[in-house]
Amino acid sequence: MDKTVSPVSSFSATLTVPPDKSIAHRCGLFALLSEQQSHIKNYSQAADPQTTLKAIQALGAEVRQEGTDVWITGTGRDNIAQEVEKIDCENSGTTMRLLSGILAGSGTKTKLTGDESLTKRPMKRIIDPLTKMGAEISAREETYPPLQFTTNQKLSYITYPLPVASAQVKSCVLLAGLFAGGFTTVIESQTSRDHTERMLRLPVKTNSRGETEIISSRDHVLNPINLTIPGDFSSAAFWIVAALITPGSEITLPNVGINPSRSALLDIVKQMGADIEIEHTEDDPEPTANITVRYSKLSPLKLNPVLVPNCIDELPILSVLFSFVDGTSNFRGAKELRYKESDRITAITEILSAIGADFEEHEDGLTIHGKSGHQFKSAEFESHHDHRIAMSAAVASLRALEPCTIHGAEAAAISYPEFWEHVESLGQD
Repeated sequence: MDKTVSPVSSFSATLTVPPDKSIAHRCGLFALLSEQQSHIKNYSQAADPQTTLKAIQALGAEVRQEGTDVWITGTGRDNIAQEVEKIDCENSGTTMRLLSGILAGSGTKTKLTGDESLTKRPMKRIIDPLTKMGAEISAREETYPPLQFTTNQKLSYITYPLPVASAQVKSCVLLAGLFAGGFTTVIESQTSRDHTERMLRLPVKTNSRGETEIISSRDHVLNPINLTIPGDFSSAAFWIVAALITPGSEITLPNVGINPSRSALLDIVKQMGADIEIEHTEDDPEPTANITVRYSKLSPLKLNPVLVPNCIDELPILSVLFSFVDGTSNFRGAKELRYKESDRITAITEILSAIGADFEEHEDGLTIHGKSGHQFKSAEFESHHDHRIAMSAAVASLRALEPCTIHGAEAAAISYPEFWEHVESLGQD
């Protein structure tokens, strides 16, 4: 599907972004592990979280949906289905990686499959620690889906220092640890998003080296999940950038999750000089706020690599922002972008080339020589079946002189089904 995006001179809007996808995935998976009924409000209708609901149903959970309300009666740890022919994770890497921890622990015999994009994404980062715990998993070339799980003996506990900052690997190991004897400890020297430990209320401590240790065990009590999911910060990021680069614009985004382990973009743009107001509305288990953003004259920034894990999903749209800021900005230490729904570094360079930006590509990042007020005549963009690339291209298109076309625009529905409606609502010229 192609979408045409026309430029805007300015806009003033209030937009409600979709529910947080990362939290929605975890709500579904964690509800499976409780024997009691969970009630989740504002559950995402996007494709990926719906994939997770199908997966837990295949494993024995009872799921009822009414609009954005979802009721889930889980199986508990001991009654997860022991044999399922296959579970299709479609395009959702989060579903595959987190569910793998549960399957390894439950001993379920099954095959995890996915679409063409997902079957190209490496899974060795989760296969290695799960195998060390005693799981039996086979994969194409020992790395790529489909993943075949065979019935295994009871898992052993593990102490696992994360080789790279990854919330999905961390969560996968911790979920497996909920089935294992002893205490499974994941050690991270660099903070990654912490939804799993917050929502499961796992023990967290800081060791003598200043590293974070998160602990799970068979003895940990798994309560039902009852919460209202906040708006997705990664979705809000597109409108934050759109307002910052469009003269005379202002946007308000109500009830957005601002978990500090994944909202680094707020601190980044504030450091660049952004005019942003944050009105807190909720604190537990996830901090939530109303965010108002106004067009701002920004300064360039060389991003501290320490912040990369907490803004990994926002780096495509942050690259668009950098191209509209006078001076040289860059980010490094983001090689993980090569292994997302697309090779996002390459995909970003295609956007930057199409809009006439000046940049250099690195194996693990980009250096961008931006120019405020930069406009380009028109462009065509390929989404590469990647929702964040499609939406980043759309935001860049708002600053064109003539309408632009995004090919494969349907990819936005993976995380943001209403995105194109919201683009059209901005009062385009």
